[in-house]
Amino acid sequence: MKPIGLLVFIAVLLSACGKIEVFEKTKPFPQQEWKNSDMPSFTFNISDTASRYNLYMVLRHTDAYRYKNIWVEIAVKAPDTVYNIKREFTLSDNTRWLGSAMDDIIEHRINFNTVPVPLKKGDYTFTLKQVMREDPLQYMLNAGVRVEKAK
Repeated sequence: MKPIGLLVFIAVLLSACGKIEVFEKTKPFPQQEWKNSDMPSFTFNISDTASRYNLYMVLRHTDAYRYKNIWVEIAVKAPDTVYNIKREFTLSDNTRWLGSAMDDIIEHRINFNTVPVPLKKGDYTFTLKQVMREDPLQYMLNAGVRVEKAK
């Protein structure tokens, strides 16, 4: 391909890409163990208060993970309040993992609000803590948060 053709191709490709309005961060766990004292924290800013948002828990584990679920406490520090959410996230239906798999790594993006929610302008901090009986929780690779504008 000639240089001018390559430049035109790249320009068309970039113009087709819209702005993705998403925050997503994960934290890796050393030795594939999530200790309940290890509480990853994620801070992001909301400036668009006209939109509604979907909130997700992001998890990556290996196929050797022993449970079909995980219990997590999510501490939320919003611009004008602080609250905690304790949730059970289902990871398997007893026959297969519900997330997407690549070799022996399973990734889950699990919505933890049932309907898109409005968020106030300002900084939000989400802190995750696993509250399973097993500590440390074996075969966990990453945990994180995803926030995206609802369509």
